[in-house]
This record gives sequence, structure tokens and C-alpha cells, in this order.
Amino acid sequence: MNQSSIIDIISPIMAGPSSSHTAGAVRLGLLARNIYNAKPDKITFKLYNSYASTGKGHGTDKGLLAGVLGFSVCDKRIKNVFNTAEAKEIEYEFEFLQDFNRHPNAVDFVIEGGLNMFISGNSVGAGEIEITNINNFMVKLNGKYNTLLLVYDDVPGVISTVTGIIQKDKVNIASLHCDRSGKGKDASMCICIDGDLSRDCFKEISDLKNMYIVRYIKKLES
Repeated sequence: MNQSSIIDIISPIMAGPSSSHTAGAVRLGLLARNIYNAKPDKITFKLYNSYASTGKGHGTDKGLLAGVLGFSVCDKRIKNVFNTAEAKEIEYEFEFLQDFNRHPNAVDFVIEGGLNMFISGNSVGAGEIEITNINNFMVKLNGKYNTLLLVYDDVPGVISTVTGIIQKDKVNIASLHCDRSGKGKDASMCICIDGDLSRDCFKEISDLKNMYIVRYIKKLES
């Protein structure tokens, strides 16, 4: 039986009435922002199920936008985020949907800009979150670890090469999750690490052949 710590049980300090619908939404937005790592031209937020039904009343829409804009969960501007100068600098819209195949508090971020990106995630309770899909690759990110995200051509030896470079940097790998669209096609790798990668390590990985998305995603603040 899994045991939760007191930190997991008590909801975070936040602006808004609900840890799942407000704080979780802000944290999902923050993690999506870190993953995209650029200023978008437009974002479409697709809210599902409970998020869609009660999200407006609980500030889910405000929280998602606030997170993407870089506001923290306790930022007082969240309540009036639509009127902030930051919100007026990007185009955004919300869609409210029902899909029994999705988590009760699920959201898709459809991000358009220099790089188009699709990110899916869930708010799982008490402000805890998970990112489950990036550009149709299955991933596992919860914002608790610094994470290296790679999308590349599926060729033999990439995993051992990348993990070897990280090992040389004397950084411990907490978890590694891989996915691919098919043999010899596109593949993804999510590597959660203890500590921090050096710039030289990140550059060496970025310079590898066949890499076309390389992101170093900083963990979220507690």
C-alpha cells in the first residue's frame, strides 16, 4: 500500500478555490510553458470532463493561461489574468469537451508558433499533475525532476549514447521513458534526472545526429 506524505495530502498555497482545478491547472500550464520553451503565437486549451464542466467556476481556464504566462500558483494576478498585459500579448481560446476515455481533469495544449506542439496532461489531485503526451508520443512528466526531452530518428544506439553522455557528467538518472511511432521512424526519450545537466553535456546531446527536438525542462518549484 502506497503511503502519502503530509506534503502530498495538504493542498498547496494557491490563488483559487480548488487544488485540482486551480493549482493543478497553473502547474500544468507552467510545465507546458517549460516544455515549449518559446513565446507562442496562439494556444488552444481543450478542457475535458470535470475540467470542462466546472472549470470556469473553479478558475481552471484562468489557471491554465496563468501557468503558460509564467505566473506562480499563489500569484494574485490569476483572478484577473485575462486583463493582464501578458495575456494580451498572445492569442488564445478555450474549448470545453466531454470524452469518457480521458481523465476527469484532462487538458490538451495546442500551441502554434515557430514550432507547433501538442501537449496533453492531467491534474491528479492536491495540485499534483502529469504530462502524458507530447506531439503524440507517450511521456511521463510530473514536474518533480529536471527532465531531458528528446525527439529523434529511431536508429540503433541512441539510448546508450545519450545515457553515456549523462553518465560522463556524473548525473544520476531517476527514470527513463521511451516511445516511438514505428521502427526506423520518429522516437522520443524522457529522462528524469537527479541534479542538473551541465551546458557542455546538453550541447553534446543537442549536437547528436538525428535529433530534431531537444528540451531541458526544469522541475517546477514546490
